[in-house]
Amino acid sequence: MPTIMTHAIVPLALAAAAGRARIGPKLALAGATLAMLPDADVVGFALGIEYADTWGHRGATHAAAFAVIVAGVVALVWREARSMGAFLFLAFAMTSHGLLDALTSGGLGPALLWPVSDARFFAPMTPIRVSPIGVDFFSARGLATLKSELTLVWLPCLAVAVTGLLVRRRTRIV
Repeated sequence: MPTIMTHAIVPLALAAAAGRARIGPKLALAGATLAMLPDADVVGFALGIEYADTWGHRGATHAAAFAVIVAGVVALVWREARSMGAFLFLAFAMTSHGLLDALTSGGLGPALLWPVSDARFFAPMTPIRVSPIGVDFFSARGLATLKSELTLVWLPCLAVAVTGLLVRRRTRIV
């Protein structure tokens, strides 16, 4: 998996590109939170849930359907998430987690198609180094992971955010 911060950067970059008029700060933070949420499934390890189980790490919580369900629940309880645009943003923000995990070089792939299939998928290319968990994060491997994420995720996200800003300034849409 990419680091938790890298999962959050995708919706934050999209929000920055779209601008506050379309995706306000609260909605952007909600998107960042939902993008990180699927990794809460690691509590399953302590509960005896096996990694490869449906509800194990990178299982159902990493699926697009799960993201749509969670975004729908958020829209039901939070007025700011009730527009179609807000709902789609939140659903994509959470879905982006599994998509990024599919680009990593280790572990099991995410169950992107749950509940239709429990199969785990990786993208045809897996350029993002998988992040070490726990204290191993503060190692040479953790540093190499951050370097790959900066190059392969953060810089493209920065480019998306800056491009959106420049387009909005040019067309005077803030």
